[in-house]
Amino acid sequence: MQNLKLLKSEKRYAGRVFDLIVDELEYPSGNRTVREVASHPGGAVIVPLIDDNTLLLIHQFRYPMKEELFEFPAGKLNEGEDPEECARRELSEETGYAAGAMKYLGRIYTSPGFCSEILHLFFATGLSRTAEGPQLEEGESGLIVEPTAVASVAAMIESGTIVDAKTICGFHLAMNTMWNHK
Repeated sequence: MQNLKLLKSEKRYAGRVFDLIVDELEYPSGNRTVREVASHPGGAVIVPLIDDNTLLLIHQFRYPMKEELFEFPAGKLNEGEDPEECARRELSEETGYAAGAMKYLGRIYTSPGFCSEILHLFFATGLSRTAEGPQLEEGESGLIVEPTAVASVAAMIESGTIVDAKTICGFHLAMNTMWNHK
């Protein structure tokens, strides 16, 4: 920790999605401060390309925002799970598709001011439908899979229809990858 001395660290809450850690710190000046950190295991985001012109979006209700959002499929890492394994699992569960190839696009910190979540972004190509179809959890029962033209996704981002940060980052990283390989 740069210029900070950890005096005390306490897990105040252990949840299903994240834990709340409260750290007491001291600056070199002797002044003290408290940092509250949502400790999150991280996750994987998938940018699924059906063909050169079509991506798969999901449309689902997000309780914290109290609205339905357009997003790319994503999910939380299980303990010890490899991010690509997570990406393949989430793609299959949420969309009913499997990827022939996964390209790692990089990682993003979602809210580094208070949260330790790191999302790993993948570009999925060579998609094929799974025999099982989507395997949604109860909280995902209203999730809709929407094949969407690449140009439409770009327009939805520009217009503010897509406001989900992981989706915006994933789209731009994937499109950069596509443009650099043509």
